[in-house]
Amino acid sequence: MVIREIVENFIHAGFDEVVVSILDGGNTLRFADQGPGIQEKDRAFLPGFTTATDTMKRVIKGVGSGLPVARECLTFSEGTIEVDDNLGTGTVVTLSVSPPQEITSAAPQQTTPAPQQVTPTSPDLSVRHKRVLSLVMEVGSLGPSLVARELGVGLSTAYRDLEHLADLGLVEADLSGKRVLTEEGIQCLDALFGR
Repeated sequence: MVIREIVENFIHAGFDEVVVSILDGGNTLRFADQGPGIQEKDRAFLPGFTTATDTMKRVIKGVGSGLPVARECLTFSEGTIEVDDNLGTGTVVTLSVSPPQEITSAAPQQTTPAPQQVTPTSPDLSVRHKRVLSLVMEVGSLGPSLVARELGVGLSTAYRDLEHLADLGLVEADLSGKRVLTEEGIQCLDALFGR
């Protein structure tokens, strides 16, 4: 139901270049578009608030209840919903739920855990993020337009992907502003390719 409410919001907002990203093993969904955006994000969660036109209100039932209903449903599952501006124009809506808790046995077992290799450079990356990281390795330095062209994604998506990799410390901007691999990025690629 939460996903339906978010999708209906994008439909009544013009449905312009919508990108849906599934992250964190399905525990996070990100919907982004290049539509008109939501100017009053603080009011967007108030019941009855809408940016829909009169024509849209006649076509779509329940306009003004989508985001409040979505947030209420997510609250019951200890989830969150965030609404942010997209680059240039549009909106990014991020839905997150806590991953299911693993069931542990009541009696603790007396086994010695195998030593685990701690690799802070091996974050959980989406397939597209791995492709962007590999592209940076292949090209050496690049910007969002090359990522968009090579991977067939929108420019704003390419920019967000590069920013996400930069936030993880896997790429950084060189003197020209293009992204290059960091030492952590190189180690991450080594871990991904099993070297």
